Amino acid sequence: MWKYTDKVMDHFMNPRNVGEVENPDGVGEVGNAACGDALKLTFKLDENGKIADVKFRTFGCASAIASSSALTEIVKGMTIEEAEKVTNQDIVYVLGDLPEAKKHCSVMGMEALQAAIAKYKGIENPLAGDDDHEGRLICNCFGITDIKILKIARENDLHQAEEVTNYCKAGGACGACLEDIQRLLDDMWKFRAAQK
Repeated sequence: MWKYTDKVMDHFMNPRNVGEVENPDGVGEVGNAACGDALKLTFKLDENGKIADVKFRTFGCASAIASSSALTEIVKGMTIEEAEKVTNQDIVYVLGDLPEAKKHCSVMGMEALQAAIAKYKGIENPLAGDDDHEGRLICNCFGITDIKILKIARENDLHQAEEVTNYCKAGGACGACLEDIQRLLDDMWKFRAAQK
C-alpha cells in the first residue's frame, strides 16, 4: 500500500476540474491506457490570455488523478508564458510529495500541459523530439526514448536507472533496458561534470 499525503488523498477523493473544456484552445494527450496511465488536458483562455478554464480526464491510479487535479488548480488563472514554466516538481510540491515510484504521474501532468500549450501555439509538441534527433528508443515496453530519459534526469537530478523508472516508467516492465538507462545517465553526468 502506498503512503499518500492528505493533500494527495483529497485531490484523489475530490478531484477538481474533471471533464473536458468545451471548444478548448489547447488540448494535450499523453500516456497510453494500455500501459496503465493516460491523461487528456484541455484549457480555454479568457480575453486577457489567461487560463480561465482547465479540465482533465485521467485513466490511472490515485497519484495520476491527484496530480492531474493539482495541476489544473496550479495553472488556472496563469498566462501561457507562466504555465509553460510549471514543472513536475511544482505538482509534487502542491501535493505535499508523492511516493518515489509514483513520481511519473507528476511528469505525465507536466507533459500533458506542455502538449496542450504546443497545440495552442500550433507548434510541434516539445516532447516529440526535434528534426535533427527524434530519439533512440530505449524502453520498448513503454516506448520511451533517450531524449525523454535524459530530459527527466536533468530536470529532477536523477542518477540511477531505478529513479528514472519512478519518474517515467522506463525499465519498469521487463527491465531489459535498465543497463542502457544507467549508461545514458552515467555518460550524461560525466559530460556535465567535465563542462564545469
